[in-house]
Amino acid sequence: MTALVPAAHADDDFGVALNGVYRVMSDGDWAKGNEVKYKQQTVIETWTVTTDCVSPIECTGTVVSDRGWTATARLDDYWVIDHDIPNWVPCPDGTFAPGHQKFMVMGWNRQTELRDTHETNFLVGRNVTKSPSGACGVNKPVVIEMPVWMEKIG
Repeated sequence: MTALVPAAHADDDFGVALNGVYRVMSDGDWAKGNEVKYKQQTVIETWTVTTDCVSPIECTGTVVSDRGWTATARLDDYWVIDHDIPNWVPCPDGTFAPGHQKFMVMGWNRQTELRDTHETNFLVGRNVTKSPSGACGVNKPVVIEMPVWMEKIG
């Protein structure tokens, strides 16, 4: 009796996994605060990214930043990296409110200037950090959004 064995996928990560070391820049020159241009400090950091994919559209993993945080990563039409920031927004009473930071990035082909889901060396997107509504006694969240790019360096 002969058993049928599924063919092995030549590329275990389906060509979409992010694995390695990336330089990531959030461009504060183009930041918006609650939909108004709002200059912020540009942040450059190094991420170590480890992901596993079970299909070309389903991947999860972890991002460790040299800025001291660890986040979850998931592929959901584009890559989403989420983590919480304690004491993000200073309040008038001297306390601080937390923030939630979400990076949303997609592979970008620099030659064609088009999205490329199999481009894992250069990605572009947005970095959005938001406080909860009601933080600091104000019924409107603080939202800071910046363009972001990430480039594989190792």
